Amino acid sequence: MARIAFHLRIQEGKREEYREEHENVPEALEEAYLDSGAGLETYSVFEDDGHVFGYMELADQDVIEDVMENSQAQADWGEVMDPILEDDADIWMDEVYRMI
Repeated sequence: MARIAFHLRIQEGKREEYREEHENVPEALEEAYLDSGAGLETYSVFEDDGHVFGYMELADQDVIEDVMENSQAQADWGEVMDPILEDDADIWMDEVYRMI
């Protein structure tokens, strides 16, 4: 099981818009992730004071990365998020410790 995480920053003054958009994530995006064959078991997004932390547990990281890079659903979601998120602020994190 792979665990992957990322950090993003929300543009100043866009925090509420970011949270509102996540109240209705498009079904097509959720289906793209769930039907990808990546074995996605957990996907959570946390936000505080403009900092976003995302976390996934899945069987195949390469497959989910392909969905993120090549699916129309992700491209459509990117069009919604691009005006809200800081440019070039996404950081993919390496797992450095796991207790269990």
